[in-house]
Amino acid sequence: MRIEQLEYLAAVTQHGSLRRASERLHISQPALSEAVSKLERELGVTLLDRRRSGARISRQGRDLLQNMVDVLEAVDRLRTAAGDQTASARLIRLGTVNAATSSLLVPAVRGLQDSHPGTTVEVMTMQQAEIDAGLHEGSLDLGLVNVLSGDDTPTDLVGTDLLHGRPVAVLPAGHALTAYAEVGVDQLRAERFVTMRAGYLMHRFAHRLFAGHMPATCHSTDGAELGKVMVAEGLGLTVLPDYSVVDDPLERAGLLTTRPIAGDRTVVSLVLRHRTPDRVPVQVRELRGLLVDLARRRSSGTTLAVAASQGA
Repeated sequence: MRIEQLEYLAAVTQHGSLRRASERLHISQPALSEAVSKLERELGVTLLDRRRSGARISRQGRDLLQNMVDVLEAVDRLRTAAGDQTASARLIRLGTVNAATSSLLVPAVRGLQDSHPGTTVEVMTMQQAEIDAGLHEGSLDLGLVNVLSGDDTPTDLVGTDLLHGRPVAVLPAGHALTAYAEVGVDQLRAERFVTMRAGYLMHRFAHRLFAGHMPATCHSTDGAELGKVMVAEGLGLTVLPDYSVVDDPLERAGLLTTRPIAGDRTVVSLVLRHRTPDRVPVQVRELRGLLVDLARRRSSGTTLAVAASQGA
C-alpha cells in the first residue's frame, strides 16, 4: 500500500469522478483507476462503484474512509514536522443552497484564508438533496442547507443550527404592498410571483403557504440570488428566509424590502451539516468553527438591535 493510493482515492471521493480527480492530480485517468484497483485488490474490498455516470465511493469504501483520512492526516503532520510547507495546502469543498447567506460564508472563508493561506475553498451552489448525498459520499466536506421546523436530519449527518428566522414576502422598493405592516396570502396570490424550482425548500414552503393554489402568473428560477434580482426588477414577488435578504446588496441599496406574512408562524433555519466522524482535517474544523462563531455574533447583534429599538 502506498500513500499516493490513499490520496488518489480521497481525490476521487472529493471530486466525484475519476476524470475530475485525474485532472486535479495531473495524472492520466487510466493510471489513477489502476492505482485504486491495486489498492482494492490489496485490501480485498471494492472501494469505488464504477458506473457510466462516474465513479463514487462504495459503501465499503465509506466504512474505511475515516481510517484513510486518519492515515493522510498523520502523513500531513509528519510533513509539517519536517518543515514541508505544502502540507497545509488543502481543498475544502462546501455545498450551499442558494437561499443561504453569503454574509456568513464570505467572512468565514476570509478568516480561514488568513490562518491557512495554502488552503482553498470551492463553494458549489446545489440543491439540498445533492448536498446531503455529497456529504454521505465524502465528495463534500461541509454543507449549508435551509430546513423547516420539524424536518429531520439525514442519518449519519450532524446538523448545527446557525441562524433561525421566518419566511418573509420579498418586495421591490415602492411596491404598493410596502404600505402594509404585513402581507396576506391572498394579497401575495394576486401578484405575479417568482418561485424557486422544485427541489428547493422555498418551493415546498410556497406550495404549503398557498395551499396548492399558486398565483396565476409564476416565474421560476434556480435559486434565491436570481430570484431577488427578478423581484428588484419588478418581475414579481417572492418568499425567502429573512436572513437571506438582510444585508443583501440589493436590500442595502434600497431596491428590495421585506414584510412579514400575515398569520404565518413558520420557522426556517440555516443549518451547517457534516459527516458524523469528528476526526476531520484541521482546516475543515476551523471553517466549521468560524461559521458557528460568526452566526452566533450575528444572532447576538440582531437580538441587541431589536432590544434597543424596543427599549426606545
